[in-house]
Amino acid sequence: MIIKSKPLSLFWLKVGGYCLTQFFRIFYFNKLVIKPVEIKSEHSYILSCNHFSFGDGFLGFYLAYQVLIKQGKMKRLYIMSLKKQMELNWWLRYLGSFSIEPGKYSVKESMAYAAEILNEPGNLLLFFPQGNLESVHIRTIEFQDGISEIVHEVKGDCQLLWSSNIGEYFESIRPSVYFNMLDCGTAQNFDFDRFKEEINRHHKMSIKQNIRFTQEED
Repeated sequence: MIIKSKPLSLFWLKVGGYCLTQFFRIFYFNKLVIKPVEIKSEHSYILSCNHFSFGDGFLGFYLAYQVLIKQGKMKRLYIMSLKKQMELNWWLRYLGSFSIEPGKYSVKESMAYAAEILNEPGNLLLFFPQGNLESVHIRTIEFQDGISEIVHEVKGDCQLLWSSNIGEYFESIRPSVYFNMLDCGTAQNFDFDRFKEEINRHHKMSIKQNIRFTQEED
């Protein structure tokens, strides 16, 4: 049985987004740089990112706040999280998390719940398709097939967004994060193989663009 979310209202999303932005900029990060894409109106959204730390959910929320909430495109935030993480961190449920337990029968229930969420315009699902934590420096993103299962069950208009989030320090003792976004089309024209190819091409280019001076072979 899955743990369902109790998502924050839009008011608290705005308050939380503002507070998180101030905390990031004042206390933690040197720079937060977003390379945005055009966001479609009257759609639901899947925002996928590379998964390299426990804090990825907060980075994803920051990005959603800047490019979706501030533009009036988003109403609710949902995050698919491992059940064992939610059992250890009960408060994740109240930030929009719902559980998935790989290898268990309840996976089907989690996927159906995700698709149901995405049938409503303004809902955003923050999704990490790697399924596991990996280094921020990897060149190739390995995808689990969960996102394909979700998208094929979505009945409404849904835009797929990707962000390659690259962290670096350079001249500062505080890290900077570069959010390199990619518009991956909609659920209606989704092709899983093309989706993976486009993201990996974009991810490699994002790493190159965020590395100063050093020229590397592919």
